[in-house]
Amino acid sequence: MRRRFFVERFEGRQARLTGEQAHHLGRVLRARPGQLYELSDGRDVWLGRVTRVNREAIEFTLLEPVAAATPGLHVVLLLAIVKFDRFEWCLEKATELGASEIVPLAAARSERHLVAAAAKRAARWQKILLESAQQARRVAPPVLHAVAEPKAAFAQAQHDRAALAVLLSERRDTPPLRTVLASQQVRTALLAIGPEGGWTDAELELARQTGFAEASLGPQILRTETAVIAALAILHYALGAEG
Repeated sequence: MRRRFFVERFEGRQARLTGEQAHHLGRVLRARPGQLYELSDGRDVWLGRVTRVNREAIEFTLLEPVAAATPGLHVVLLLAIVKFDRFEWCLEKATELGASEIVPLAAARSERHLVAAAAKRAARWQKILLESAQQARRVAPPVLHAVAEPKAAFAQAQHDRAALAVLLSERRDTPPLRTVLASQQVRTALLAIGPEGGWTDAELELARQTGFAEASLGPQILRTETAVIAALAILHYALGAEG
């Protein structure tokens, strides 16, 4: 299976790969003229033949379009900030599992020093999303938003009434996610996953006021990264369809 890389744009039947991606392809993978790779500009995918390799860029001639599936479900993941090694693992897996947008949340129980340092990690997080999207052969990486407070992020649910908004909760008597998703037919879903220690009562009340339905993944208390994988897989199984 051919590797896929993202380029800024297609220029007629030409494309150029620059920056770290060009370095990786040229120096690590040792690309040579004549080799074939898949290229995406975030909208379309083309088969490209390497025509020139130098230190600054790798140039391609575009040969033919490549069929690319469009996800049937647009998922906005509202993800509370946790320890960075685990948060970054969440970003990688969320990308592989089809998240369309990711909003890092400064939840009440997120560690303050992590929230304060999050902005400085944005470039690294963008790189993780890019590399994970290429590995998963996506047409485009997820959109990474700036760190947001839950109040602002939850309010997004009020702006898109056609979206299903779900907040994972550890509270007793919370209905299982499969019940919340039953008979739903939506194209957009907002999924909120909290930090270690869970949501505060104030955050849960705010979520309810902005249209979120609480849902449970079962009686076990899951780590954030486990919840990300389980919930996204369930959402796409229950609601997703290839467009």
